[in-house]
Amino acid sequence: MFVHVKGTRDGKQTNHSWHLLAEGDDGPYIPSMAIEAIIRKALKGACPAPGARPATNALELNDYRDLFENRSIKMGFRDERSGTVYARVLDSAFDRLPSQLKTLHDLHRTQIWQGKAQVTGGQTALARFIAATIGFPTRTHTTPVTVTLTPRAGKEHWQRDMGGHRFSSVQAVGKGRNTHLLCERFGPITVALALVLKADRLHLIPRRWSLLGLPLPKFLLPQGDSFEEEIDGRFNFNVTIKAPLIGLIVAYKGWLNPAP
Repeated sequence: MFVHVKGTRDGKQTNHSWHLLAEGDDGPYIPSMAIEAIIRKALKGACPAPGARPATNALELNDYRDLFENRSIKMGFRDERSGTVYARVLDSAFDRLPSQLKTLHDLHRTQIWQGKAQVTGGQTALARFIAATIGFPTRTHTTPVTVTLTPRAGKEHWQRDMGGHRFSSVQAVGKGRNTHLLCERFGPITVALALVLKADRLHLIPRRWSLLGLPLPKFLLPQGDSFEEEIDGRFNFNVTIKAPLIGLIVAYKGWLNPAP
């Protein structure tokens, strides 16, 4: 859920928004939470005034925070900012990224990063075919990695080389139904990803996907635990891509440092 306000603040045009993200099956509980919040306030002595009246100020956002704590529900504010793709998607959360993640994603000119990766390929013939079509490594091995990142026309072009297996993608800020998501395109396939910063890990969570702009069934959407983090001063990545009915397509994890 997104609520946007456009206007003037301190003489400057600004876009301000409030966001609520409910994972899993927790969303349907939100309407009934108002009752629990009012009862909790009453138990603390803040009883509602008697009589009919507008309920505009009966509850504030802070009254919901404790109720959201034990569920997969998060909310927050953001001021729309310009800048790099990740800065625009993450907004204020970008400033809280670990330093190596911020360095890599603060992409204003071409960067080259190098390191090592452990690759696990899919076991089925179909999984290996899909991996080979995109360019993913298909065998299990440890290999050197080079990632070249190039900003171009408001997008980011990622070229990855894992021991001679080259595959590329284009990342951009989502629009329309994919607003506030990161859209990554591999050939004709585009995956919309939510960027969630949790305990110094940047998680990339698939939300929807499309083929040449046409939406694909969500129940077939590839999933996997994919995240970035900083360990011992190095950029670390962990990517798992698996699909229903197919299983693991590829998984790779490792580290990167800026090339000399």
